[in-house]
Amino acid sequence: MNRRTEDLTSGGHLTPKIIRFILPLMFTGVLQLLYNAADSIVVGRFEGASALAAVTSVGSLINLLVNLFMGLSVGTSVAVAHDYGAKDWTGVSKTVHTSYLVSFVGGVIVAGIGLCFSRTFLILMGTPQDVLPLSTKYLSIYFLGTPANMAYNFGASVLRSTGDTKRPLYFLSISGLVNVLLNLLFVTVFHMGVAGVAWATVASQVLSAVFVIVYMMRADGPIRFDWKKLRLHSDKFKKIVFVGLPAGFQGTVFSISNVIIQSSVNSFGSLVMAGNGAAANIEGFTYIAMNSVYHASLTFVGQFVGARKLDQINRVMIRCIGIVTVIGLAFAAASYLLAEPLLGFYLPTDPDAIAYGKIRMTYILLPYFLCGMMEVMVGGQRGLGLSLIPMVNALVGSCLLRIVWIATVFAAYRTLFWLYISYPISWLVTTLAHLAVYLVRLRRLKRAASGEASL
Repeated sequence: MNRRTEDLTSGGHLTPKIIRFILPLMFTGVLQLLYNAADSIVVGRFEGASALAAVTSVGSLINLLVNLFMGLSVGTSVAVAHDYGAKDWTGVSKTVHTSYLVSFVGGVIVAGIGLCFSRTFLILMGTPQDVLPLSTKYLSIYFLGTPANMAYNFGASVLRSTGDTKRPLYFLSISGLVNVLLNLLFVTVFHMGVAGVAWATVASQVLSAVFVIVYMMRADGPIRFDWKKLRLHSDKFKKIVFVGLPAGFQGTVFSISNVIIQSSVNSFGSLVMAGNGAAANIEGFTYIAMNSVYHASLTFVGQFVGARKLDQINRVMIRCIGIVTVIGLAFAAASYLLAEPLLGFYLPTDPDAIAYGKIRMTYILLPYFLCGMMEVMVGGQRGLGLSLIPMVNALVGSCLLRIVWIATVFAAYRTLFWLYISYPISWLVTTLAHLAVYLVRLRRLKRAASGEASL
């Protein structure tokens, strides 16, 4: 077994193990966002508000096209965690090679769709004419890196599921630094504008994919990757799809609701778009820190299910809920107190855009811990082997609720307050629904395990 992988179900106190798992993930995510923020800061400071709006307003569209296949990486996490907890090393190896085949094929498909239809999607989103050409250029280049981006994310999912959260941090640190340096080179020296930012992103994605693939080719134990073993194992593919496809579909539909909200933001003009995009970038640091706890709940619960230690799962979830709440409140409070200087990094000459950014932070960032609680509950359910019901809960409680809200309340009161408040309301409703499903599922698993033990 690789010395960097870890059986999370035995030995040591649970809380320190969860924190040790979370911290590298959190640093990885924060670093990734810092490097992404560098894209926005460089283009905003040197190219202006329109260029910043072009780069920051396309995130929901990127997620819309990418999330379906990225959801399959969640299926990979669950499949590997279950096999790893059960010490089924052959199963782990089959899942690794099946997952990589899926990532390669999926990356090519998404890249093709993105390259062909980016401009059409942007027009449907109501992107202003002064932003449309730049957004189209950025996306056309960005999607070239999608296969590499998927390869990295699937590989990182495998490493996380076996307890190794440090290697992805190392890989991302180097590739992200390259991204920042190339941003500065392409934008300030070669004056390539948003195209330079996009090419820098593609280069860093390719580098991170190379790192994770090469590492796994040299690794010891069941996660070792061998190109000759790259094939679709039907049993593992079914398990990945069973959990991952609903997760990916959920992410896709979430992105549809976010695209609708972004379209509503676009209707206020490029200054609001720029402020909204800058604030969203800052909020991303809070989200990514909380998202590390989602991965912890999924991985720990998954390994405990594989090891058939169901009595420990509530302990995992209680600790994860507490940790994510503390992280969400701490990050949000710090970001809000520093809102104006932070927004000023993106928009040094646009005080009106800064004011719009602070409006978003007031109504979305401060209650963001509710989103973290929602994500942890989703992770716990997926670790238990559920995916379809969490998807339905999320679609009704968040996506459908937001869409109905936009069509009714926001349509009647067209202000940013009534637009942004849809987020915390949907988080709270969906969290309560997820909690009910989690409790029912865990109780049924315990009853089934008791019945098997009595035979």
